[in-house]
Amino acid sequence: MSIHSQHEFTVVHAATVELPDYARRYVNLADTDFGAKIVHCSDEWFAPAERMLQSASPVFLVGKFDDHGKWMDGWETQRRRNGGHDYAVIQLGLPGVIKGIDIDTSHFTGNFPPAAVLEACYSDGIPDEDTQWTTLIPAVSISGNAHHFFAIDDVRVWTHIRLNIYPDGGVARLRVYGEVHIDWNNKDKSALYEVSALQQGGRVLAYNDAHFGVPFRLIMPGRGINMGDGWETRRRREPGNDWCIVKLGHAAVIERIEVDTAHFKGNYPDSVSIQAALVNQGADQSIVTQAMFWGTLLPEQKTKMDAQHFFDREYIRPLGPVNHVRLNIFPDGGVSRLRIWGRLISE
Repeated sequence: MSIHSQHEFTVVHAATVELPDYARRYVNLADTDFGAKIVHCSDEWFAPAERMLQSASPVFLVGKFDDHGKWMDGWETQRRRNGGHDYAVIQLGLPGVIKGIDIDTSHFTGNFPPAAVLEACYSDGIPDEDTQWTTLIPAVSISGNAHHFFAIDDVRVWTHIRLNIYPDGGVARLRVYGEVHIDWNNKDKSALYEVSALQQGGRVLAYNDAHFGVPFRLIMPGRGINMGDGWETRRRREPGNDWCIVKLGHAAVIERIEVDTAHFKGNYPDSVSIQAALVNQGADQSIVTQAMFWGTLLPEQKTKMDAQHFFDREYIRPLGPVNHVRLNIFPDGGVSRLRIWGRLISE
């Protein structure tokens, strides 16, 4: 039997969207950048379901048509004439605890689904007819050209979701905000891990500004593909410096650090430093305050444009085990990637 989790439901017109807290604090587990993919779809006559998982905001191209009709930036099914409803099964890029959902119907006006249901499951393989699905969002009304935000209160780990639309129509984007889950129990404690990495459970916890960039991309795999693939702040016109706090996937003794300014040329930081601490309790906001007084893990270092900067134990101060780091950039600018490697310790 499905278990309906408690949730808050908000509809926001696409032109006036303001993201809820969970959409700013957590990563989109259903993003193709993380490996999310469609594993089954009932129909995608007008537009493929994969478009629904793209990280870029949906667009509307006037006058663009293809062999099936008007080109739409999202998933769109044909008009049903035989009853039933459409659905898409998505494998999350990384297993995780879901904190919130955004069903986005931007640019779908006369062709959006009137209602939707969202289910989730944990499966080691592709879900089949024997899979037990849990309802995270029971039947709700859907509007056209709008974001539909749902806060999810459920601590279970999921690998797949199923979006059901009634009876048919189009969805521009489906975003599944959550926290990556990593099972560290069987990990080799003597190995060196990139404990800041998103795929290792790292999470961008807070930042003071992100006018141009997306902070969570700091801990993405690979190097940035362009200047938009990283964290960039506005030009600072007052004293001080900008900062970003990353919660590591596991407490570790840090042995290696990389700060990558790929593609940032006229806007890279003049210098960077890193503070760190072992934090056992405290809400995100209290950690922001605590971070001002953390010890220095990496003293201030000059940076160069469009370059990888590596720091080993010669530069890293021996703070012992840490599970949070604060990257300081002076005074402002852009950083493509931050990588923190360490050896695991018991938490």
